[in-house]
Amino acid sequence: MVTTLCVRLVLDTNILVAAQRSGAGASARLLRAARDGNVTLLASTALFVEYEAVLTRVEHLAAAGVSKEIVVSALNALASVIEPVEIRFLWRPQVPDPDDDMVLEAAVNGRAKALITFEAATFTAAAKTFGIDVMTPAEAWSKITK
Repeated sequence: MVTTLCVRLVLDTNILVAAQRSGAGASARLLRAARDGNVTLLASTALFVEYEAVLTRVEHLAAAGVSKEIVVSALNALASVIEPVEIRFLWRPQVPDPDDDMVLEAAVNGRAKALITFEAATFTAAAKTFGIDVMTPAEAWSKITK
């Protein structure tokens, strides 16, 4: 059973790709926890646009066996539970890949407790500067279900 906590999380795009490909993993469980109101997901407009651009790529649709329409519908449902983050301050560059700066900026501007990713090495040093934890979906799931 999930403990209802005010846990504020930013999901890297790779987490949504994993959830799209497998409904059984920790990535999908985090999305269901957000849907059920047990965690708060945060995203800026730029990050959400990236979610859509990546999740609707042909290779991801094929791997998940879903249509673009189904993914767009799922993203609309996700948008209804995400707390929008206004980017008021930019801290660039902070991470090795400039495309990942928007993920960190959403976490910082949204006062996230944690940034969830499969690429911890990309974010850990910069996130630590802002007091944000970096963890995998399994680590996050373990912490919120205690």
